[in-house]
Parts: sequence; C-alpha cells; structure tokens
Amino acid sequence: MRASVTGEKMNRKRNLIIGSSLVVAIALLGVGQATLEGVALSQTVQAPIFEIDPYWPKPLPNGWVYGTVIGVTVDAQDHVYIVHRGVTGAEAGADQNPPLAECCSSAPPILEFDAEGNLIRAWGGPSETDEYVWPSSNHGLGVDQMGNIWIGGNGNGDSHVLKFTQEGEYLETYGEPLQGPNSLAMNHYGRVADIEFDFDANEAFFSDGYVNKRVAVVDMTSGDIKRTWGAYGNVPDDMYEYMGDRRAGTGWSADDYEEQQFRTPVHCAEPSNDGLLYVCDRPNNRVQVFNLDGTYVREAFYEPETLGDGSTWDIAFSPDAEQSFIYIADGKNARIRIVNRQTMEEVSTIGTGGRYAGMFQAVHSVDTDSQGNLYATETYEGRRLHKFIYKGIGDAARHQGATWPTGN
Repeated sequence: MRASVTGEKMNRKRNLIIGSSLVVAIALLGVGQATLEGVALSQTVQAPIFEIDPYWPKPLPNGWVYGTVIGVTVDAQDHVYIVHRGVTGAEAGADQNPPLAECCSSAPPILEFDAEGNLIRAWGGPSETDEYVWPSSNHGLGVDQMGNIWIGGNGNGDSHVLKFTQEGEYLETYGEPLQGPNSLAMNHYGRVADIEFDFDANEAFFSDGYVNKRVAVVDMTSGDIKRTWGAYGNVPDDMYEYMGDRRAGTGWSADDYEEQQFRTPVHCAEPSNDGLLYVCDRPNNRVQVFNLDGTYVREAFYEPETLGDGSTWDIAFSPDAEQSFIYIADGKNARIRIVNRQTMEEVSTIGTGGRYAGMFQAVHSVDTDSQGNLYATETYEGRRLHKFIYKGIGDAARHQGATWPTGN
C-alpha cells in the first residue's frame, strides 16, 4: 500500500542489491519479500472490524436480476437503496420477445431494501408520457430528509438530476437535459456521479462529474446552483493541460504532481458532521478536503501509482458523532480502505479481488447505516450488493480480506 498526505511524500530511493551471482541474488530477494509480506499480513491494528453477511440481501422476486450497481445510499430508517443499469440479451431471457427461457428478467432500476434485506419497493425507468428524461446511463443516487430520491447519470445527454418520491412518483428535474460539457455552466451539469446533502443548510452537493470538473452546490428548494469549485478551490477549467503523463510505462504517480484541476470523473462529494466536504478525485488517486464554502483544506493520496479507473471511487463515514473513520471504495485495487479521518492515513482494508462473498471485481459505491454496518456495490463484472456487519473496534488485521464469518 502506498498512501501519502501532502507534505509527506514517500522516499522513492531504491536499494541496489549486488551479489556474486544473479541467480542467488534473485532467490534471496524472493525469500526476503515473502518474509516481509508474511509479517505485514500478521500485523494487527486498532480499527473497525467487519464480517460479510452472505445472506444479505434476500433473493429478488419475479426472476429479477440486477446489472451493474452504480449507487447505494441509506436513509434514516436504515433502508438501503441501490440504482443499477439492468441486464439485456441472453441474461434477460424472459424479457425477450418471444421469451428465450423462464429466467430471467431485468429488475427495475431503483430497489429499496429494509435492514433485514427484504425488497420493499422497485421502480424507475423512462417516462411513458415524456414527463421527464430518464438518464441514458443512470449513475449515483441520494435520499433527502423527506425520503425523496435524487438520481444522476453519466451517459450522453445526462446533464441533469431527477427527483422522485420514495414510491417513484416524479417530482422535479434539476438542470437542462441533453447539454454538453461546461464546467462553468449555471443551468446544467456534466454527468453527475453522485448526490449528497447538508440538510441544515438546505443544500445538495453534486459530484459533477464525468465530463465536468467541479463540485456544484445546489439549493434543494429552488434547484439553483449556488456555488461551484474545482481542485484546490480553483475556478474549474475544461481546457486545463495536466502536468503528469498518466499512462503505463511513464512512472507516473499522482503524488508527484499537484494537478490544479480535477480529472474526470469527480466521483464523490461527501459532507461531514463538522462542516467539511470530502471529494473523490478518482483518476488523480486523491481525496481533497474543503470547507463547505469551497475553501481548500488538505488532500491525501491513496495508491498514487494506480492507473486505469483510479483508486478513490466513493466515501462513507463511520456513524459515530466524530465520524472517526472514512471508508474509501477503491474499485481498481479491489478493496475498501479504512482511513483515520483526523490523520487521513489508512489503518486497514477489507475486501480483495474475487467473485465470492466479500470479494470485489470493481467496488463502486459505499454507505453506512446507523449501526455501523457497511454496504458496498460493484460495477462492471461484479454486479453485486454486499453487506459487511460491523463487529466493533478491535485488533484488526492490516488487510482484513474477504471477512468471511468465523463462527465465533
């Protein structure tokens, strides 16, 4: 694991090992590396401990299955909502005309589960009366204090956010649909990745987004954009030329640069209890922290050499009053990082690559309930919703892995 906070760059000097025989040197190096890895895995730290619940949620009715799960949120009643993109083709054989088989059918895009994992509601999709424009690629959702569901999108023309009641009745559109990228626009967005709220201030925070390079703060009543900002609190600049050459073989590492603009996607913007906002600058492998007015506070990098989709996908807070820990979904490295919020340093991780319970293909979104349980969704080939049961703070492995039940 490589993680760094600004001003604490990691030493990149490498030791040169010289031996009388290249074969012997390589063999010794292999033994040494194996020993170090064994020590690292055996280390314990004081951290939240989790255990995967392989029986949650319960099977869906009607032969339904869901596709890539690209959003999760938990409401005040500890109901869990997900948004997914559905399935087509042979996987949805019962949906074909004529049907190919008895199974299966694509579930509606919005699913609501109670704390026990029972499906409570299922709804969503394009309007039959053209009352609203459903996203071409729905992405991310938030639930406000009234129980209303806000939905973003990251496909072509998804320059707006939709709001529905808990039962799926359409309420409002924020932003003009079918607009192009413009990080300075005040009348539309650029493929919003996620939506979060500050209820006391009556403000919504849009992670804007997949083509725009900003945070947008929106009045929850009027829908007007109140303020926006980019990396370090700068004015967003769609023409910015990045300093680092982010591609394989260049030795690129995000913490070598202080890129003055977010890279797309800006994938999360999460307000904390103490008036800070944590922003996922996903391809720059960093979390930037701001005051709610957009004043820059600090940043931290996680696995800064990660290429592809990047390492900082989503953030959830532990539910204690101090929100002592943040959980960072890292889809590219197949884990959820447990980070001390005060120091911004990683203390442990859960998850690993794989297809069994507690393992990830591409962990995408995370949220917590009032009991400290952690929910995680997967996109791409994963297509799953996980529940990790909170077991308290104790002696945790540095890497907790798949956190399978122990029977204790």
